[in-house]
Amino acid sequence: MKYLVLIVVLVLAAVLVRQVFFSFQSQKLSDYASDGPPFDIRQAFDGPVIAHGMIYGPNGRVTSRFRALMVGKFTNTGGVIEETFEYASGRKQVREWRIKFAEDGTISSTADDIEGTARMEQRGNALEMHYRLRLPEDAGGHVLDVTDWIYQMPDGTLLNRSQMRKFGIKVAELFAVMQRETDTIPAQ
Repeated sequence: MKYLVLIVVLVLAAVLVRQVFFSFQSQKLSDYASDGPPFDIRQAFDGPVIAHGMIYGPNGRVTSRFRALMVGKFTNTGGVIEETFEYASGRKQVREWRIKFAEDGTISSTADDIEGTARMEQRGNALEMHYRLRLPEDAGGHVLDVTDWIYQMPDGTLLNRSQMRKFGIKVAELFAVMQRETDTIPAQ
């Protein structure tokens, strides 16, 4: 019995070490501080941006695919990003992020399906966001803890990776590629 308890403790410790040091959640903005080009949400989302993405369920399989149009408008103190999602299932979703810039460089935002305030920070070529997302009632109405990273590539393309958790357990992951509407992907 004593060995069984020891094995359980060692397995839990290994899972915790992996989670803290060797996973998506172990990233820090300082990891990207010297990477360029510098990410600026005002430039990245100014005007129409087209996103193509997919959402993975807890088993790692794609559960949803989407296309979205994002249009941002900014001032020195804040702005708005309007998002219109069209899912492969035919469902449509609209979200409006209301953004405020603080003097210390942090960014906060609200939206109708966000509980409380989203916290954002940008450094180097990355933007990190943390927020609580309330799913629509037809998707269960659950509130998920979201960690959202957006990375800017040298050509201006944005890569977005998000993880959604409930009670600390990953229940979904999102990956999207975002480009200005006028940008095109070069031929291979």
